[in-house]
Amino acid sequence: MSQRRRGSRIVVVGSVNVDLVVKTSRIPRPGETVLGGDFRVAAGGKGANQAVAAARAGGRVTFVARVGKDIYGTEAIAGFRRNGIETEHVCIARTRPTGVALIVVDRRGENSIAVASGANLDLSAADIGRAATAFADSDILLLQLESPLETVKEAVRRAARARLPVILNPAPVPASPLPSDLLSQVDILTPNVTEAGMLAGIPMSGRESLRKAARFLLGKMMKPSSLRRAFGPAVLITLGPKGVFVAAGGNETVVPGFKVRAVDTTAAGDVFNGALAVALAEKRPLLEAVRFAAAAAAISVTRMGAQPSAPRRGEILNVMKHPSIKGEP
Repeated sequence: MSQRRRGSRIVVVGSVNVDLVVKTSRIPRPGETVLGGDFRVAAGGKGANQAVAAARAGGRVTFVARVGKDIYGTEAIAGFRRNGIETEHVCIARTRPTGVALIVVDRRGENSIAVASGANLDLSAADIGRAATAFADSDILLLQLESPLETVKEAVRRAARARLPVILNPAPVPASPLPSDLLSQVDILTPNVTEAGMLAGIPMSGRESLRKAARFLLGKMMKPSSLRRAFGPAVLITLGPKGVFVAAGGNETVVPGFKVRAVDTTAAGDVFNGALAVALAEKRPLLEAVRFAAAAAAISVTRMGAQPSAPRRGEILNVMKHPSIKGEP
């Protein structure tokens, strides 16, 4: 995996936020004020985080998104370009501001997040249609659920027409069940433990619950027999430092995590998904791709911020060879 392969063209559809981050000793309870330490402003949004993570991991990324007509939107687009991301389809909303996330991070690296979606709510099915060439020129689609559901469904339909494999990171989990016509077009589903339990409607505790959730979700992901898959279906349930539970092809296994000292887990899932998209677009075997993605996520939690935490390809490969990572002080 030392060189970028030609087949690493990724289209990411999703959200853009600015993250306002306060690091505290612990996350406040309802009605409580906790005096914090460091305050940082960082580029974020699940879609943007995944696009940056994929670009830094070695992918050629086109991003489809919306930002506000404000300084946060201007800075976001400039940041994408600095990371080598194609921004032709990052549009500016007329009335809504760029999305904002308020994030509290405790001393263990755990976080609590509230989001004002802003311009992300204006990302439309029409925007997906205008980005048709990006789908035609890519090897894989990566998306999440911080965009309107109809927009997500249109992106998946567009991918099906272009014969693109689809990775869906089902976060945040919607209040109502995900439509079967959406899940049936997804090749790789990447929930964390909490999300897997919510999607499957079962309490999560132990290996057997992972199996049950994965099997339930795999059942929802079955395509009509007339449609061939490049790979999948597969359910990858991320377990934080414990690794990733992988269910695919009738097999179930855990890809171990990397031992690190976490300081901020805010974008770990996004970094995992961005790196995973790169490895799969390069036609890497699934378990190898998962290990590459897990290494990227492990590096990210040793750093503060969302996009600033995404590692470069060389760092990921180095950690895979020498799995010892030190965090920020």
